[in-house]
Amino acid sequence: MGDLASGMRYLGQGQRWVLRNGRWFGFGLLPALITLVLYGAALTALGFWADDLAAWATPFADDWESPWPGLLRGTFTALLFAAGLLLAVLTFTAVALLVGEPFYEALSEKVEESEGGGPGGPDRPLWRDLWISLCDSLHVLLRMAVFTVPLFVLGFVPVVGQTVVPAAGFAVSGFFLTAELTSVALQRRDVPVRERLRMLRERKALALGFGVPLVLAFLVPLVAVLLMPGAVAGATLLVRDLADGRADGDGGATGGAGEGGGDAGPHPHRPHPPYPQGTAEAARTTPRPS
Repeated sequence: MGDLASGMRYLGQGQRWVLRNGRWFGFGLLPALITLVLYGAALTALGFWADDLAAWATPFADDWESPWPGLLRGTFTALLFAAGLLLAVLTFTAVALLVGEPFYEALSEKVEESEGGGPGGPDRPLWRDLWISLCDSLHVLLRMAVFTVPLFVLGFVPVVGQTVVPAAGFAVSGFFLTAELTSVALQRRDVPVRERLRMLRERKALALGFGVPLVLAFLVPLVAVLLMPGAVAGATLLVRDLADGRADGDGGATGGAGEGGGDAGPHPHRPHPPYPQGTAEAARTTPRPS
């Protein structure tokens, strides 16, 4: 329970930080707003064509007696739209981060500066950072698919599909949403995507405490836009303590942003994370997109 509470505190601290620094709040809204328009159009199209997709996917039910074809296709339609909505929640963040890479990178750096400074990041052109972000996001989405595809199938199981599966779906989405949001600060530390996922797996409760409330909030489209700047700020605060090995339920989430926001004085953090020395160098020499 301590890690869950810590994750939620980081989320609250990030929202307070951007509210105390209104210019950065507005700065981070534009990429999320553009992404919202794109996803609104995609979900509208899915809703319009969902019935036809259900009929196409279940031709074997054409000869069934009423009301079974309608019940099967109605369930399929509901699950298809729910899966699309949950997928949109996760990919919304990935696309918004890609669209707003310079915006969110600047916001994350400002948060670190207000907390006592952080790593300057690798010296490489913007196009390369965008390419790495895209490839890392695809890696995360493929990992997520390993869980969401079986959950989609299990959604057809009576009772389990209406109780356990939705709860598991929110947990999976929350974990990978945290992975996407922390990528801004962890990429600046040149931590490879596999190492990022390993770090979060070791602190699953922390990742879920941060990500699951956001998944629930992001189900409301306008809320997703309004919370996005604070989510990036909160993820940066989480990374600072997680990378320093100090994100715990007893005090890891009680840094300066929670008390003084962007106006707080320097907050003491160890300058570098405890992952093995040479990890960043190894990432550059292993076959990964760059």
